[in-house]
Amino acid sequence: MDTNSNNEHFMYVVKCADGTLYTGYAIDVEERVNTHNAGNGAKYTRSRRPVTLIAKARFNTKHDAMRAEALFKRLSRAQKLEYLNCGKPLEQKLQDSFF
Repeated sequence: MDTNSNNEHFMYVVKCADGTLYTGYAIDVEERVNTHNAGNGAKYTRSRRPVTLIAKARFNTKHDAMRAEALFKRLSRAQKLEYLNCGKPLEQKLQDSFF
C-alpha cells in the first residue's frame, strides 16, 4: 500500500558529470537529486557528481514508477536517449511502451 497521500511517485533520470545516465525512483525528485549531489545517494552517482536532472515521469503508484524504472534501465543508452528526446512527455512514452 502506498503511503504517499499525493499519489505522486516518480521515475527520474539524471546525467552524471562523466556523461552517463542514472535512473531512479523518488517521491520528491528535487530532494533526491540534492541527496545524490551531496554524495549520499546511490553508490553509482557518488563518484560521478554533480548530477543534473534531465527527465522525470509521474506515476500514481510506487509499483508503476518502479516498474517503469526497471524497464527503462534495461534499455540501451541509445534507446534511453530516444525516449528522452522523442518530443512526447516521458510519462506518455513510457505508458505507450511499457504499460
